[in-house]
Amino acid sequence: MPALEVPRKIWTREEAHALADLGFPNASKLELIDGELLDRMGKKRPHVLWQHLILTWLRAQFSDERVQMESPIDVSAEDNTRSEPEPDLIVTAKSIRDYTGNPPPQDLRLVIEVSDSTVNYDLQSKAPLYARAEIIEYWVIDIPDSVVHVHRDPARGAYTSVVKYSFSQEITPLANPDALFCMERL
Repeated sequence: MPALEVPRKIWTREEAHALADLGFPNASKLELIDGELLDRMGKKRPHVLWQHLILTWLRAQFSDERVQMESPIDVSAEDNTRSEPEPDLIVTAKSIRDYTGNPPPQDLRLVIEVSDSTVNYDLQSKAPLYARAEIIEYWVIDIPDSVVHVHRDPARGAYTSVVKYSFSQEITPLANPDALFCMERL
């Protein structure tokens, strides 16, 4: 007997926002990706530590006004109706004060996910989503394997350059060629 397929609800951004407006418990802890509402699970201590250290470094390189933590962003027009990701960290082209809504993809200079238990999801689901939006640079901080997956050069829905750096190697973000990022030195 074949496995029974369970029907699933594909959510829109509008419907997800309505949950919060209706007072749905924990609606603020849900992230909409490709029509699925995902529980942004509690963060483990290593995630919290690395996120804080990277946030501090980013603010020193780009200013407090251009760096945001766990803020919703827009993606490509085709994905925007059913996705509203909230990356761990973003660097924008302009000050946070200049945005009345979510920052659009063309203003995102760097998007970072800090991953301890979601590495595969961040690499397999979020990377294509961000590439379709033509976000110029996407990093996945892979805590279990002590590497940083650097995605660049989006084209036709995929990143054409994906390089893994060990925590001891230096990375230069495209948005600030004078900055040298190294996980071991944070």
